[in-house]
Amino acid sequence: MDLYDVTIVGGGPAGLYSAFYSGMRDLKTKIIEFHPQLGGKVNIFLEKMLWDVGGQQPVQGEVFLKNLVQQAMTFNPTVCLNSKVKWIEKKNNFFTITTESGEKHYSKAVIIAIGGGIFQPIKLEIDGAEKYEMTNLHYTINGMERFRDKELLISGGGNAAIDWAVELLPIAKKITVIYRSDELKAHESQVNKLKDHGVDILLNTEIQKLHANTQKTAIESVDIVQNGEIQTITMDDILICHGYNREVSLEFEEGIAPKRNESQLFESIGQCKTTTPGIFAVGDIVSYDDKVYLLVGTFNDAVLAVNSVKKYIEPDADSYAMVSSHNEKFLEKNQELLAEIYR
Repeated sequence: MDLYDVTIVGGGPAGLYSAFYSGMRDLKTKIIEFHPQLGGKVNIFLEKMLWDVGGQQPVQGEVFLKNLVQQAMTFNPTVCLNSKVKWIEKKNNFFTITTESGEKHYSKAVIIAIGGGIFQPIKLEIDGAEKYEMTNLHYTINGMERFRDKELLISGGGNAAIDWAVELLPIAKKITVIYRSDELKAHESQVNKLKDHGVDILLNTEIQKLHANTQKTAIESVDIVQNGEIQTITMDDILICHGYNREVSLEFEEGIAPKRNESQLFESIGQCKTTTPGIFAVGDIVSYDDKVYLLVGTFNDAVLAVNSVKKYIEPDADSYAMVSSHNEKFLEKNQELLAEIYR
């Protein structure tokens, strides 16, 4: 049996930074991630610019993710991809973590870092829509250049939809935004940018029907319903931003299930400890007073949780790691980096 000090369930930003900080605290660490790649929700906005990470110049999501993964691998944690954790139990003072495939992992402590759960885009509920997902019906954007000089229809009124519309303003030939409610939910400043650029914003509007091109390979036009009236509009591509279905199917042995609130978030009793000793939670899946649901908050959660793990396993350990500027772990690495700088 290969016993780890801490197993992190989830390989998004919260899990990745937890893995890095676990290495700073000399903890034998494993990450278990459901998706085939690390990064969590950052994979959805690889081309967007991130401005709100402390000490970091505006950075594209793809670059930020690369750096985040590289940092997480500093102390060589074990990484298991394509693994969905279904069941956690505790016996003989350690946790057994069982995946959907039946594989078992053993750990002294567990950090839950699954965000809001496993995320899948809410798809367009129109018969036959799925066959256009390989051509011009999109639920996320993996490369903005494909929309160069195209007419784009965006369905959605939240931050994701409006942020993409703003990002694509200098690229797309024309953008039309439709939303089923009578008021957009996105940040006002972003909405104003669209209005200032003359983007058509149709409220109380939904897609009713898709019309294929002659070859039946792509969508050529759609029927939309606005306040009960139907009209047909043409476009080159459609982006659907209706949110994500969240699956939080993780289950626990009776008696060790951490307390959750009405939103199914794990409640922290302080320093990202759940109500179950040995189980900790970080990122969007944990709730506590003054919680900050931003990347900076995620990193803070990771530090709190890992320090709590260290004290749980070794009660006499220091409450926190030595800062990196004085941490002996980085002496050799710093020399290597400085040699590169002054080469």
